[in-house]
Amino acid sequence: MTTIATATSTAKPASRAGNIALWTLQGLLGAFFLVAAAIPKLVGEATAVGIFETIGGDWFRLFIGVVELAGAIGLVIPRLAAAAGLGLTLLMVGATYYQVVVFGTPVFAITTVTLGVLAGIVAWARRPRRSA
Repeated sequence: MTTIATATSTAKPASRAGNIALWTLQGLLGAFFLVAAAIPKLVGEATAVGIFETIGGDWFRLFIGVVELAGAIGLVIPRLAAAAGLGLTLLMVGATYYQVVVFGTPVFAITTVTLGVLAGIVAWARRPRRSA
């Protein structure tokens, strides 16, 4: 009688260079979400406050800031990187919607789409995999 055991492990890129490139992407993306996204929202920077007055007010600005902060931190924690990447991808889908539909500024959606794609790459590359 043969049994097959499966274990969940964090996915690793095929090469050392790929792993270094992915960690570099995660670090840069995390730094961007921390410095350019989360902190301005959490400290009440005037532009962030003005934008969120239109779409939901202070509670929504603070909520999104906390989500971005959690995502930025999660990107550099190996066990959380895939979930953080997925969460930030979904957040950027919402941000893209607001840029295009609510604000009518599709040119700014280029940034949110790019960030979403990069976060999605991290989510995919760091997803848990089953091995036999």
